[in-house]
Amino acid sequence: MSLPDAFQFSQHNLQDYADCPRRFQLRYVLGVTWPAVKAEPIAKMERRAWLGQRFHRMAHQHALGIPVERLAAGLKDEDLYRWWHNFLATPPHNLPTSIRRAEASLSASLVGHRLVARYDLLAADPGERLVIVDWKIHRPRNPKRLLNRLQSVVYPYVLIEAGTAYNSGQPVQPEQATMIYWFADAPGDPLTLTYDATRHAANHDRLVTLVHEIDARCDENPEIWPLTDDVAHTCKFCTYRSLCDRGSVAGDVDDLDEDLEVDQELSLDLEQIAEIVFQ
Repeated sequence: MSLPDAFQFSQHNLQDYADCPRRFQLRYVLGVTWPAVKAEPIAKMERRAWLGQRFHRMAHQHALGIPVERLAAGLKDEDLYRWWHNFLATPPHNLPTSIRRAEASLSASLVGHRLVARYDLLAADPGERLVIVDWKIHRPRNPKRLLNRLQSVVYPYVLIEAGTAYNSGQPVQPEQATMIYWFADAPGDPLTLTYDATRHAANHDRLVTLVHEIDARCDENPEIWPLTDDVAHTCKFCTYRSLCDRGSVAGDVDDLDEDLEVDQELSLDLEQIAEIVFQ
């Protein structure tokens, strides 16, 4: 039992492992697909995911320089219209201006593996500041929970380890980096994560520990990796719930305190969109 040859770690699959090692095993090691939905009602879940994907695509196209009038043409959905208005009227404050790249990808080496990050927006003034911006639709009930998510670990970590191209070829110092979560339904209340060498070292240790655990479980070849203890939430919103005998009914999408588009890497293939630097 082993990871696929071309496997790369990311905030998505590491979060799956942190939430439930068995989910990681089924999805990435065994490649099991399971005919179940993440949340219900299905129509509402699909609409929420589609709106999130549409908003991210519009934000990306805006960064590429497509005129606002063209992007807004035919925009009839009330929620999407409101979020787009918020995006234009109340963007993150005081972003670096020298370099701005939408849907930028970076990768770094991590104990024999590749760790990748794809950013909604990277803004940089080389030699000074580098800011990661992540667009989110819904502001969580407790936004500070985001700080412990693997996205808040992986994104700044990879930028420090692999972001020299955004810093005039010089190593990025942790104190230069900032990460901003911007919420379309609460544009005036973003969540800002500052960074420093202490946090970077802690993130390194956390990532190395996770990857070593995964490698060890692959080498040991246990038939079933440990299942989460969080049956009430993690299992409720997991497509493998019935396979693991953790229930057959999906949770209510209104109780899902995260953006659905975060979980839709395969449905929106941004790898095929060219990266363009604006200077």
